[in-house]
Amino acid sequence: MNYSRHNKELGETLLKPESPVIFMKPDSSILRNRRPFFLPDHLGRVDYETELVVRISRLGKSISARFAHRYIDAVTLGIDFTARDMQDDFRKRGLPWELCKGFDQSAVVGDWIPGEKAGDLQDLHFRLDIDGNTVQEGHTADMIFPVAQIIEYVSGFCTLKTGDLIFTGTPVGVGPVSIGQHLQGFLEGDNVLDFHIR
Repeated sequence: MNYSRHNKELGETLLKPESPVIFMKPDSSILRNRRPFFLPDHLGRVDYETELVVRISRLGKSISARFAHRYIDAVTLGIDFTARDMQDDFRKRGLPWELCKGFDQSAVVGDWIPGEKAGDLQDLHFRLDIDGNTVQEGHTADMIFPVAQIIEYVSGFCTLKTGDLIFTGTPVGVGPVSIGQHLQGFLEGDNVLDFHIR
């Protein structure tokens, strides 16, 4: 919920929340190396959500936003796959999101770009193409909570460790995937995400 237009897309308020919406994915959810995503047939509708992902490079607790850049060594794009039917049901019942967000292979991670090469994390353009058609576009300047503020917030509760990944929210344009589709993610023009739905 880190982009206003995505909040509206999912029927939420456009008002800025007081704090980021945080959930966790287990390490079994990670899908790397451009491997295919096998669509679970028991979860109902599964939506793509394209996000900037940052990689934590050192141990940190209660990190000030002004020092957050020191804890990032690389960035990429990721897909936060979401079992949308389950999520809608969980929301209505006030239940946590882990099962609809953290199932196996639900966190696709692209090829890493070193932090110094990526430049200003709040001025990055990205997009997702499916079968050659652009379905989602984002600009990190539109984030409600900048990357540094997310790191400050999360590290106030959980110690961040080397290798931890933080997905930073998705812009408007989420939608369902289906078997046979080819997904490609571009970060500032670089094809960092490229895989098929099986």
